[in-house]
Amino acid sequence: MTIDNTLLERAASQCELCTSADNLSSYEVSPSDGTTDQCILVCANCLGQLAQPDTLNINHWRCLNDSMWSQIPAVQIVAWRQLKHLSGLGEIWAQDLLDMLYLDDDTQKWAEAGLADEGDDTTPTLDSNGTVLQAGDTVTLIKDLDVKGANFTAKRGTTVKNISLTNNPEHIEGRVNGTQIVLVSKFLKKA
Repeated sequence: MTIDNTLLERAASQCELCTSADNLSSYEVSPSDGTTDQCILVCANCLGQLAQPDTLNINHWRCLNDSMWSQIPAVQIVAWRQLKHLSGLGEIWAQDLLDMLYLDDDTQKWAEAGLADEGDDTTPTLDSNGTVLQAGDTVTLIKDLDVKGANFTAKRGTTVKNISLTNNPEHIEGRVNGTQIVLVSKFLKKA
């Protein structure tokens, strides 16, 4: 049985992301060795947007609300990566779904490895433990920080949700006490 036939059978002849039955083909989830377990069945609409993120139709990806619960790790990974991307674009609903999505350790490593393969040459933003921070993450302050110009102290243990990355890998932006501020990443840990 070929990969396409195996995928058609596994997915009941529907896109594993949006359930469309039109123009189906296999999509290899990187990094991959080309086995069926590392491929998913997608429609032309999903495939086009995965291949060319600049053609993203944000409302189309609300289908991830259902497909992220798939028992197939490759489907979970694509859902996680798309939600991560959408969250980085400021889509709050995507961040809410991402917060609910649980991936086991091996699947999480595979998902993050694929993000690293996307050819990003920039220096990553790291928290105090060396964990890579991404736009949309939630972090916790590990030290009381005086906020210059705002006349308050951001207390240790304060949670900052939906962070934004800056051009400087040592800084992130987040909202504390209703004020958007720049925080030094070495005083944060990923929640």
